[in-house]
Amino acid sequence: MRLQLNIQVALFFLLLTAFSAHAQYTPYFQNFSLSEYNAGNQNWGVSRDENGLLYVANNNGLLEYDGLKWDFFELPNKTTIRSVLAYNGLVFTGSYEEFGYWKKNSKGILVYNSLSDLVKKDISPDEEIWQILSFNEGIVFRSFQNIYLYKFDGDIKKIKPKSTVISCSLVDGILYVSTLNNGIFELQNDKLIPIIEDPILENTKVLSVVKYKGELLIMTSLKGCLVFENNTLHPIDFEVNEFIKQHLLNGFSKLSNGNMAFGTIKDGIYFTDDNGKVMFHVSKENGLINNTVLSQDLDTENKLWLGLDNGLAYIDLNNHNYFYNDVSGRLGAVYDVIKFKGDIYLGSNTGLFYIDKENKLQFIKGSQAQVWNLKEIDGELFCGHNEGTFLVEDYKIKKISSNTGGWVIKKVPEESNTYIQGTYTGLVKFKKENNHWNVKRFRKTTMPIKYLVFEDQRTAWAAHAYKGLYKIKFNSSLDSIVSVENYNSKGQFSDFNVRVYKIKHDIFFKTNDGWLKYEPILDSIVPSKLLNDNFGKNSYIISEDDVEPLALKKPYDAISFRSLTSDDKEISLSNNNFENRLIVGNENISKITDSTFALNLNNGFMLIDGASHVHPILEKPTIDKIEIDKELIDLESNKALEINLKSSFGVSVSSPKSNNHFFEYAIEELDSTKWKKLDKNHLELSNLKDGTYTILVRTSNNLGNSSDSCKIKLNVLPPWYKATEGIVLYIVLILIGLAIFYYFNKRKLTREQRLLKIKFAREQQEILREKTLENEKRIVQLKNESLKNEVKLKSKQLANTAMALVKKNETLQEIKKELNHNKDSFDNVYAYKKLLKKVDSSIAHKDEWKIFEYNFNQVHEDFFKGLKAKHPKLTPKDLKICAYIKMNLATKEIAPLLNVSVRGLETHRYRLKKKLKLENDISLSNYLINFE
Repeated sequence: MRLQLNIQVALFFLLLTAFSAHAQYTPYFQNFSLSEYNAGNQNWGVSRDENGLLYVANNNGLLEYDGLKWDFFELPNKTTIRSVLAYNGLVFTGSYEEFGYWKKNSKGILVYNSLSDLVKKDISPDEEIWQILSFNEGIVFRSFQNIYLYKFDGDIKKIKPKSTVISCSLVDGILYVSTLNNGIFELQNDKLIPIIEDPILENTKVLSVVKYKGELLIMTSLKGCLVFENNTLHPIDFEVNEFIKQHLLNGFSKLSNGNMAFGTIKDGIYFTDDNGKVMFHVSKENGLINNTVLSQDLDTENKLWLGLDNGLAYIDLNNHNYFYNDVSGRLGAVYDVIKFKGDIYLGSNTGLFYIDKENKLQFIKGSQAQVWNLKEIDGELFCGHNEGTFLVEDYKIKKISSNTGGWVIKKVPEESNTYIQGTYTGLVKFKKENNHWNVKRFRKTTMPIKYLVFEDQRTAWAAHAYKGLYKIKFNSSLDSIVSVENYNSKGQFSDFNVRVYKIKHDIFFKTNDGWLKYEPILDSIVPSKLLNDNFGKNSYIISEDDVEPLALKKPYDAISFRSLTSDDKEISLSNNNFENRLIVGNENISKITDSTFALNLNNGFMLIDGASHVHPILEKPTIDKIEIDKELIDLESNKALEINLKSSFGVSVSSPKSNNHFFEYAIEELDSTKWKKLDKNHLELSNLKDGTYTILVRTSNNLGNSSDSCKIKLNVLPPWYKATEGIVLYIVLILIGLAIFYYFNKRKLTREQRLLKIKFAREQQEILREKTLENEKRIVQLKNESLKNEVKLKSKQLANTAMALVKKNETLQEIKKELNHNKDSFDNVYAYKKLLKKVDSSIAHKDEWKIFEYNFNQVHEDFFKGLKAKHPKLTPKDLKICAYIKMNLATKEIAPLLNVSVRGLETHRYRLKKKLKLENDISLSNYLINFE
């Protein structure tokens, strides 16, 4: 079986050689532009670790790629990284006056550890580390000036060669050190031992030393390849020498099968066999993003990674599918490919092309415009063209039909040299007679027909280019059409995108609703369980329906080869091989040999080796980072994670060794069969209900394959009121509540008893208080009556006093009058006057007024104060008059008290009324008597 496979692969390479010169065909490669990894443009070193993670020494720092996303890390001094080596879980890097290693911490973050700090004083000024490789349980760091040997026990030793160090190479456990002027040395016991000293190596950049057929093969930058055998150094006759000398060799890789890869400064990379014969050339001319190869690394999966002056790329050497790419734009979108008489013809939207013996794309004059179909018929090449149908002879075309748009042409069963073609304007008949093709258009069909198959010799099925399905009957001589029957109503399917095929003598249709089949007995179209189950409802055939195996276009632009006649396993191609390069709706695969196929692309075609197929790798994802509430946590395996309710949970996964993959997740407790696609490699969950969850994450691809899943146990803690603390709190609260209830109930009873006693006491007190109030009220009443009586008595006493004064003064007045009348009776005038003065003094005795005033105030409290406050201009005489009026004394009774006449008193009363500002209708007596 292995021998058979090797023979088939060898035949495939022979086929490539037969097609054209080596350089035009390239293995599958993929570019990464600056916009994808978002760092510096130059990439000085590449290294892939045992887990599949890619590390890149970039102008701005360190890049990490897990197959889906890029991460960027800067050195503490933010300098350019010139070299990188991923080894045993560590990532060693070298830069300007600095070298060390990166290691992931417990949270999955790369952290840098400097080694050069240990030998800071030994670092040469302006020294840069350009190469790193593992050697003898340690790591070698190479600059142009020195070599630093780092032992894993922590020891670092510096070795300084006599000349500039250009490269270090490890061959069968031996480390060869190549210098610019002193030849090549071997490192033994930390010393450099001369191995190759030859004048040819003077001032020569030796880039690599490898084992070659038992000898040493030495690659130089400008002098080509040299071989050291029998202690003699001499050039070796490699075809690639002229290219690497011209374009300046800058890197070399020996491939696992003995082939070689030469990276250049000016023209991409050259692949040769083990004899130096160029097999492929990958450069900007055929799609490489940049021609300057700064670094290269061959990983364990046989992928050659290239660090470029502007970007990155990798070439998949396990992929035996090869590409013809035209980046000039001349070719355009290819619609059909055919090998005819040893030449490759390409029909595109710009015309008909072929590839000449010198590997150049040539245009066939007069063929400009759309080419739909290329088919070899009876040893001749038919070209279905926008302008009609042409025969291709000696790289020229000859029109044989003017019926425009030759989409498809089919041979009529059991008829020799008779073919029917579907065109823009219906069906056209081609029949070869006397070495001449006669052409006739059937007038009864005028609709565009893109798909055509024969059910039998006189019956054909045709699908409208855009809608509709027809069954066409021909007459016995195939000269005319007997009937054209529309079958759109004879089955439940959409009118649009109908394709018709003949598979194993049965007629099948592919529609928007899946696969259908024509049942002759029912004369109806019914769903085809066979093809829906085997091909899938969303797949359609893109190869000829009479070839084995059939080529299918599947969802997500995947292509598979499936046989219905054998048990061979399905061969599938994911879309990473031709992403965004298919001509949607017009995909076509042409069979070149029994195991070689050509897929048309929008700027070339792809040669598919059906005998050598590498199954896509899908590995179980690994957990890179876990976040809780956006905070990274330590990674611990086999331990359930606990998060609080309403917290967010995030996990980042990777599967670096998987190809063209994506990630899916499911939650086992909800529905383990319902998988959802992740956005790149990160899963974010929030608002989870409390409980235990098992999160499954798996790696999948567009071919429907999936890996084993990794599991993450997640325990969302209940809210505090549902947790043990909450239950304990509830019990405590219930007990406290019962205690409080008992306490307050008992307290209530005690209080009610006390309140009843207090109420009874209060009622008794209220009764006593009411009785006391009654007694006090009675006492007050009696006191008031006593006071009133006292006031009346005092008023009477005051009145009596006043009257006594009046009587006294009247008596004194009469005495005065008598004295005045008997004035002459007195012999002594002085005695007379003295007596008269005493009388007058008694009449106006001030002490009597004070006594009166005091008694008056006792009866009429604050009368004088209120009167003075309201009428501050009143004189003492005015106040006396007011007091006498208040006592309701008449004018004639008041006058003697004041020792004035009645008339004088009336005048004084008038003036007093004015002072009190009383109106004329207000009585002075009433005002003062009622004044309070």
